[in-house]
Amino acid sequence: MYIRGCKRVDIILFTVTSLFSYIAAITIPTTAPSTAATIDSSQVAVSLEFFAFPGYTELVSTGTCLANLQALRGAPVAVRIGGTTQDRATYDPSLTTAVSYTVASPTDAPTSLTFGPSFFTLAASNLKGNVTIGLNRQLNDQANTLSAAVQAKNTMPNLYAIELGNEPDLYASTSPIVPSSGWSQTADAASEKSWFTAIAPSVGNIFQAAVYLSWRTAATIPLLGTSISNVRTVSEHSYPQSACDGATTNLQTLMSHSGIVSYTAGFKDDAASAHAAGVRYFLGETNSATCGGGGISPTFGAALWIVDYVLQGALNGVERSYFHQGTIGDCQYCWWGRFTTGAPFYGAYFFLGTDGAKLEILDDGTGAVASYVVYNSAGVAVRLLVYNSNYYDGTGTRSSTSVSFTGGGIPSSGTATALRLTGPNATSRVDEGGIVTIGGGVTFDGDCNAIGTQTRENVVVTGGSLTVVVQASEALIVSL
Repeated sequence: MYIRGCKRVDIILFTVTSLFSYIAAITIPTTAPSTAATIDSSQVAVSLEFFAFPGYTELVSTGTCLANLQALRGAPVAVRIGGTTQDRATYDPSLTTAVSYTVASPTDAPTSLTFGPSFFTLAASNLKGNVTIGLNRQLNDQANTLSAAVQAKNTMPNLYAIELGNEPDLYASTSPIVPSSGWSQTADAASEKSWFTAIAPSVGNIFQAAVYLSWRTAATIPLLGTSISNVRTVSEHSYPQSACDGATTNLQTLMSHSGIVSYTAGFKDDAASAHAAGVRYFLGETNSATCGGGGISPTFGAALWIVDYVLQGALNGVERSYFHQGTIGDCQYCWWGRFTTGAPFYGAYFFLGTDGAKLEILDDGTGAVASYVVYNSAGVAVRLLVYNSNYYDGTGTRSSTSVSFTGGGIPSSGTATALRLTGPNATSRVDEGGIVTIGGGVTFDGDCNAIGTQTRENVVVTGGSLTVVVQASEALIVSL
């Protein structure tokens, strides 16, 4: 087996019993190799659905969860405000409330809405990190969108980018923006170019381009021509599975390490194209499954998926992954809401730390067990992650894998410490009584306050080597 970024070593994988396996002789590079990915301070970011944003600011859990993530990384969390309803929204400069709309049920998303200046005031006062605002292009009212963009620019010192339209690849043929000649990626790029050119003199070159779910962003960049100078970031939307219209989701497939490695490899060319053009590449909206997420989305398995997915994204050029939070009270994949901090938040709150600057994978991506190393800004290995993606659904006996490491500044003897992210099984849900923990004791209450105390496990170092055991559907951090 070849370990990326390392010299060739012998790896032994054998089954002791059907419930225990052993991986030996993984060598950690002493310093960060050239293939190591840079970790953004907001590698894990948050996307809030446009119409629901004011409601999120009223939840105690929003501020607490964002503060927890800020403490983990040592920097405020980047937030994008947008989604389907940004293309249903009309700006009203005289509106005294942040948003105005009518729905039949509190869990419905409005088919049309208006928003006023206080929408941007909320974004300026409630969000500490930089903010991307999504505005309407589908309705083809450029003057209205320009007015909103100028208000955002004048109100928000934390404004980072403006995106014009959400998932234009899905615009219907009847959408006002669609010309009589029809809609295509080429037509969309021409529209983006025209709007960027018209609005940039008033707000600056701060646009987030593409914002696609199905089209590849690399094809749009050359179509933008000279207007690429108006672009700060390129955004792609990504959902590995679909929960729309009764589609079937599969948790075992979602959390598979080899599956995640294969899926995220699809970002590499788009990221390279963006970087070659001098702009950043983000997953501007992502989560486990479309249409608010299916039954897989609130599970502990989805938490483990987040850990592996974010790291693999970074290794393939994704500089930030914005995890979408949808309609409050009707959102399977949301990390928090009115009453519960869901299992997926535990995955977001795991591993990277304030000192994480570079990341490298230590396995070849074809197996079920992932191994990563994080380096600090001085290039020193500071932390390992082992993720066992073997699926455990609570039936039968839970299998385990033992993994050994050498190199990377591991001393000849002594003790390292570890934190374990675990739950009863991959299908466990906090909202259904499943107890997910970090370090054996930390959980989060309904307002996202950390409850309990982390307990670090001791890992014995002998002969410059350490060995850890990780159960199926579990992850472990080792501090070096």
